[in-house]
Amino acid sequence: MGSTSAHNNREGVGRRDLIKRSAALGLISVPTMSFLSACASSGGDDNGDKAKAGKKTAKNPLGVNDTAGMEFVLFDGGFGKEYAEDAVKIYEKGFPGAKVKFSATQKIQSTLQPRFNQGTPPDLIDNSGAEQMDMGVLAGKKQLTDLTPLLDAASYDDPNKKVRDTLRPGIVEMGRLDGDPVWIMYYAYTVYGVWYSQKALDSLDAEYPQTWDQMLAVCEKAKKKGIAGWTYAGKYPYYLPFSLYPMIGKVGGREVLDAIDNLEPNAWKHPAVKACFDAYYELYKKGYVLKGTPGLDHIQSQTAWAKGKALFIPNGSWVENESANVIPKDFNLAVSAPTGIDSSDKLPFGTIWASGGEPFIVPAKAKNAEGGMEQLRIMLSEASSKNFTSKVKSLTAFNGGTTGITLTPGLKSGVAALELAGQNILNPRLQDWYVQLQKEQIGVGGLGEMMAGRATPAETIKKIQAFADATAKDTSIKHYKHQ
Repeated sequence: MGSTSAHNNREGVGRRDLIKRSAALGLISVPTMSFLSACASSGGDDNGDKAKAGKKTAKNPLGVNDTAGMEFVLFDGGFGKEYAEDAVKIYEKGFPGAKVKFSATQKIQSTLQPRFNQGTPPDLIDNSGAEQMDMGVLAGKKQLTDLTPLLDAASYDDPNKKVRDTLRPGIVEMGRLDGDPVWIMYYAYTVYGVWYSQKALDSLDAEYPQTWDQMLAVCEKAKKKGIAGWTYAGKYPYYLPFSLYPMIGKVGGREVLDAIDNLEPNAWKHPAVKACFDAYYELYKKGYVLKGTPGLDHIQSQTAWAKGKALFIPNGSWVENESANVIPKDFNLAVSAPTGIDSSDKLPFGTIWASGGEPFIVPAKAKNAEGGMEQLRIMLSEASSKNFTSKVKSLTAFNGGTTGITLTPGLKSGVAALELAGQNILNPRLQDWYVQLQKEQIGVGGLGEMMAGRATPAETIKKIQAFADATAKDTSIKHYKHQ
């Protein structure tokens, strides 16, 4: 989401998304055809305002013009903006003659769409939240800068090591959409799953359930004590896939998720999808979902959960920072991989969704693309990574950055979940490749209706398959496949 969600990433306007996330959120459409055509026309002078390249040196491997201005727009979400402001100060120290303009907003699309249309976008954008611009569209319309020069540049800490060699597995691949160019740098490393209070489970004399029968038993035990089993961001039900998608992958194998991502015919009709939809619908049917959940936004649902009104919530690792003001000190926050159906599942318990979140892009028409990439190079240093992790309780794309840091309960649990997963880490790509399909259609139009009891699993699967088929046939949309 963000970052996503996602990412993702505070997913609000007004990740999570979220990727990524404000209490005043209202559902806003992700990029529509008017945006797509606007991006295609772009407008403005192609190269007239571009900053002249600077001299490449050991300390300036990207050849940044040391007097050119640099503009950085951050999504003001669950991770806050302090980590980015700290990184900007390092840029300013390295290039004292350059004027840096930094701003943060929750309204990425409505703020930046006009500037893309005019050909005057910023140099670096954290493209996250409910108003995330469609990355596939931007890349397909040649609106993004290939970040390969950044990846091949010397890392900030070690001139003998390239930036790409300092990143967590899968980060570079995630940034590719079609072929070799890398259009996106996912900065956060997000663990998605089912979040809960270990204290609350202990009070029920229960362990985290590994099979669905065990899940129902734990929810029934909680219900008898006046506690709901689940809640979720009812107004933004695209949070549900944070635990539902990896459950589908666990039950049916990662090839099921790949087929869904690839928009293959009848992909949503796989028996694993039906089994998992039936399981989630059972939570509604048995009254295990917190009353009123369909009307709650992400902040309201997280607050109810933090106050002990529900045991479980599907979310990303940004939730620890985003809900820090409402999570009790003795909550003992934990995350788990999704509960499966039973021992017939294709993948073992521990199979989890973890991937890059908080997608950063450098527009093709940026005046100072080298400056935007240099700001990312700084952020991918060990010091900036540690600063991010210590301040926002989340990992980064930098492969390390936790040495000497006292890990918070949620972060410690996330690291343990990754260790348990081993090679069984899934990375569904719908939220990156097809934003409108994922958020508005599968999320709001499909899962949201099902979990509110307004549609059966069979009806929901039929509806979602139709949405996916329409996306696959839409020639105005750039299509992607797992390589």
